[in-house]
Amino acid sequence: MSSAADQALARLAAQPAARVPVRDDLQGVAPYGAPQLDVPVQLNTNETPWAPPAALVQALQERVGELALHRYPDRGAWPLREALAARFGLAPEQVWPANGSNEVLAQLPQAYGGPGRTVLTSDPGFAALPTIARTTGTDVATVALDEDLRLTPEAAADAVERHAPTLVCVANPNNPTGIAEPAEVVRALHDAGEALIVIDEAYAELADASVVDLIGTLPRLVVTRTFSKAFRLAGVRLGYLLGPDWVVDDLQRVRLPYHLDQITQAAGELACAHAEAVTAHIASLVAERERLTAALADRGVVTWPSQANFLLLRAPVPELFDRLLARGVLVRDVSSHPRLTGCLRVTVGTPDENAAFLEAFDDACAEG
Repeated sequence: MSSAADQALARLAAQPAARVPVRDDLQGVAPYGAPQLDVPVQLNTNETPWAPPAALVQALQERVGELALHRYPDRGAWPLREALAARFGLAPEQVWPANGSNEVLAQLPQAYGGPGRTVLTSDPGFAALPTIARTTGTDVATVALDEDLRLTPEAAADAVERHAPTLVCVANPNNPTGIAEPAEVVRALHDAGEALIVIDEAYAELADASVVDLIGTLPRLVVTRTFSKAFRLAGVRLGYLLGPDWVVDDLQRVRLPYHLDQITQAAGELACAHAEAVTAHIASLVAERERLTAALADRGVVTWPSQANFLLLRAPVPELFDRLLARGVLVRDVSSHPRLTGCLRVTVGTPDENAAFLEAFDDACAEG
């Protein structure tokens, strides 16, 4: 089955020669994104399977009715920054929110990348990072994970020394493996050079550890997070950066005018105010993750130790992605990553969704 990215590139290639050519360095770059298909069980984009609590939804509806939507939003998003700063024991000047953590990850190479500069990321790793960097003309270098799909402190330091990057961007827990690395890896990345170290903690609330406490101790460390996962607000598109105030100052040099709308800011403020209720599902999600891991192990399927809301598995039969899709279950094909040949990533869903996945999995494997 042709991917959406392949179809988009084919459409572009079929357009008349009179079209203005895209930049040379963007030739052949496919748009980033997972397939959006209307199937009964969608387990391919790592969304939280439970909707936000009714109290938050009602509070947001009431707040929207009070907003002066004919006016531009607060350009500095100060109330939201103050709410986030209070959660982490930081100053508001150390917090920068944007349209999803992806926008923060785009602003960072805009500010610190560009021609003649390099961003270092892991391979396998979050697939959007190299694409984002290349759109700013930044060179991309990678550090390979080991045979266990771990990033060792030694490999991390060696890569920084060899590539001398301006930026290091690593997701922790890793996407697509779900593996979380210890703080020693982050220290090695930081101390081996002079780069700004960006740790994308999109799934940190589901993991055992975070490096937020190292902000300040490691002076060139920033952490990015999102409201899309643990806070159940993927549809809102809100993320943020935590780090030194000088990084926040620099990002405002490249941010778009009024980049964060009033409704999104209000949603973030209210989510912080309702944080206990909004994140109450995490224990259930982690329990489902462990249940799904055990169920796959009982079937002899190789998985990796995830601290995120998804599992990386090695398909025991060929064409498993297509077989699952034919049964109404959409997962993510990550087999194009190095050392992930034949691997799929499945989001942890509700108990019913996970049961449907396992039933489709069994049927697909029985197909031969």
